[in-house]
Amino acid sequence: MRLIIQSVVTGRFLAPSARGEPEWVLSLRDAAGGVFSDPEDAIQLVADHLEYDDKCQIVDLDRLGIHND
Repeated sequence: MRLIIQSVVTGRFLAPSARGEPEWVLSLRDAAGGVFSDPEDAIQLVADHLEYDDKCQIVDLDRLGIHND
């Protein structure tokens, strides 16, 4: 399982910065370090870093394009 966090409102991805702190980035390429294998870690990052007026989705990259993904 490879999970990535994406803002539904802005399309940005949550990934570690060069300093290692999570930040929202525009490019999926820049978010490559933001791939998680543990759903609980992804949910905790969302809880810690989601902005008040935003919504997000946790995308399973291994299921992308599969029926009922």
